[in-house]
Amino acid sequence: MLSHRVLSAVVLIPIVAWVVYAGDWWFLGALAIAGTLAGLEFYQMMRHGGFQPAPAIGLPLLLLLLLDAHKPSWGIGRPAIALFIVLAFVWHLFQKDDATPTTSWALTVMGGLYLGWFLGHFLLLRARPDGLAWTAIALLATWISDSGAYFVGLAIGRHKLWPRISPKKSWEGSIGGLVTGVLGTMLVAWLAGLPVRHGAAIGVLVPIITPFGDFAISMMKRQVNVKDSGSLIPGHGGMLDRVDSLLFSAVVVYYYVTWAVG
Repeated sequence: MLSHRVLSAVVLIPIVAWVVYAGDWWFLGALAIAGTLAGLEFYQMMRHGGFQPAPAIGLPLLLLLLLDAHKPSWGIGRPAIALFIVLAFVWHLFQKDDATPTTSWALTVMGGLYLGWFLGHFLLLRARPDGLAWTAIALLATWISDSGAYFVGLAIGRHKLWPRISPKKSWEGSIGGLVTGVLGTMLVAWLAGLPVRHGAAIGVLVPIITPFGDFAISMMKRQVNVKDSGSLIPGHGGMLDRVDSLLFSAVVVYYYVTWAVG
């Protein structure tokens, strides 16, 4: 329900704003909680589809990748990936009742890698001297374009964008998301004292690229025949449903700022 979506946003946005502002270990802790919840939902979805991934291996990998993004100088990312790929291999070699051990191994590793690696880009972005402003833009650009797409699609959406993957999304909604994303992100950049041209560029990139984060989760859910990744957040589904677009946004904004802003 729309009222549940709005109420959840009213409760969650101030919490997110505070941990982003606080940064450092507070931000790491918040992302670790969100990542763990999303990871548990991911592994539960895959188990619903008949696979047998091992969250006891995938979730520690996720957390170590977040820690690596927070403290790159510690150099734990590459050893962690190597170690947990091997651990996952060993674990699934001994699962004699698993009819798809190779797929289960891949899901174990990719669950941790996908969520930990992508979420870690928020920590890398926040660590910049101007990171608070750019992290806020990454979040707000996603939320503004997503809300614009939702409400425009709800009002006038007629032509399906990708019915095989996400039957509720429309071309009209996508255009609405692009327009609101550009205008909203330009405004946020101006208020934050950042170059408006960079706000406009991010406002274009985010609405174009981040929906594929949502499409990716929709593809997974359709394969394993579930409607939502979970029911943690009223009106929004699970944590994985909430971070799917943000995962792509963190990557897009981080590399845009790194390459275009310097």
